[in-house]
Amino acid sequence: MEIINALGRRKSAVARVFVNAGKGNITVNGKSVKEYFCDDTLVFIVNQPLMLTNTQAEFDIQANLDGGGVRGQAEALRLGIARALCKIDSEAYRHILKTNGLLTRDARVVERKKPGQPGARRRFQFSKR
Repeated sequence: MEIINALGRRKSAVARVFVNAGKGNITVNGKSVKEYFCDDTLVFIVNQPLMLTNTQAEFDIQANLDGGGVRGQAEALRLGIARALCKIDSEAYRHILKTNGLLTRDARVVERKKPGQPGARRRFQFSKR
C-alpha cells in the first residue's frame, strides 16, 4: 500500500496526515500522540475515526500540525485521519464516518474585531452625561 495523504483543518489549525500500512503508531510532529496531546480527551478525539472503523492496529499515521491551539489541532487531525480513511476504502468507511459527523469540516472561526469597538460584538460603555 502506498502512502495516502489528506488535509484536515479546524479554526486556524492545519493537519497534514500521511497514512500507510503498519501496526497502529500515530506520530505527531515527531512525537507520539500521547506525548504531544497530554490530555486523554484529546487523544480520544484523535483516535475516534480509527475506533469507529476498527482500524487501530492496521495503519501507521504520521501528521504535521501547524497553527491553532491544542483542541483545534486535535480536531483538525481527526478530520485528516477520517479523510485519509475514506481515500483508502470509501465503501467500507465513508458511511460510518459520515453518520458520526467526522467528515464534516467545522467552519466556525473567530469573528473579526470591528473598528470603534473593543471586540467583535462588544461596544464601549454608553455615557448619557
